[in-house]
Amino acid sequence: MSKVNRNDPKRSTASESRLTLFEFIRRFPDDGVCLDFLVSKLYPDGIHCRKCDRTTKHYRDKVGPSYTCGFCGRHEHPMVGTIFQDSATSLHLWFYGMYLMASTRCGISAKQLERELGVTYKTAWRMFKQIRSLLGPDDGLLNGTVELDEVHIGGAAKWKNQGRPLGEGRGTVGKQPEFGMAQRKSAKKARDGKIIAHVVPDATARTLLPKVRGGVDPKATVYTDEWKSYDPLGRMGYQHSQVQHSQHIYVSGDVHTNTIEGFWSLLQRGISGVYHGVSAKHLQSYLDEYTFRYNHRDVEGMGMFGAMLGRIRKVPA
Repeated sequence: MSKVNRNDPKRSTASESRLTLFEFIRRFPDDGVCLDFLVSKLYPDGIHCRKCDRTTKHYRDKVGPSYTCGFCGRHEHPMVGTIFQDSATSLHLWFYGMYLMASTRCGISAKQLERELGVTYKTAWRMFKQIRSLLGPDDGLLNGTVELDEVHIGGAAKWKNQGRPLGEGRGTVGKQPEFGMAQRKSAKKARDGKIIAHVVPDATARTLLPKVRGGVDPKATVYTDEWKSYDPLGRMGYQHSQVQHSQHIYVSGDVHTNTIEGFWSLLQRGISGVYHGVSAKHLQSYLDEYTFRYNHRDVEGMGMFGAMLGRIRKVPA
């Protein structure tokens, strides 16, 4: 007879998971625990009562997700100013929805959230959109070795006279261009690889170069393919090398764009396999989600779920 405690399953040492389902349930068993966690995050020094004009002792209300000042009786509503404001959905379901989004490699659809949470599709889509609004890019410039590349996603390729179509490249007409910058992992810090990705109107130098200037340290070494828009990078002060894809050369020593191309591949597989299709209107938010996943894939503690919780902010009224 096995001596394993079936009520306390242990995570395998081979698992990449930072927070299993059972661990999530134990840590956040109900709506009240989720609310207390939110308060501890949004008010790390205690709740400041605006009526008393000082930090005072507050008590959880028995009805409603609010707290009452022990001195003057003023109510504080922690969810006001956050993505949870005006939502009738349980905070426990919000946390579980974030956990589901954080637990998959390629994302989860709003339809799947609907099925998992037991809410309407309209509610699931709103939750999906609100949670994704937390996942914008981090501040700071990419440095070290940075790969640059553009890609075109969506729509069927349109051809002209069975030859090269008008536009940036073969098979790109009718597709939405995106531009990405990937900071490679360094030997000293295995977790410092980062991605920044933008939806752009076109892949011309006029569009791409300002993105590079705003996202990459001028002291960085940049690697690209031979697309002509990257030609001015050397004159801009960057150490710039190109890999000649047109000559079927994909790696030349340390010069390649495999990191950013691997990210594009992950993005395209996720969109086609999970979402099936994404409109240009919402594509940037999907890019933000996938770059967030890439940039926080090795976070300690509660992993990507904890990183999502860490993005929750309270906007002052």
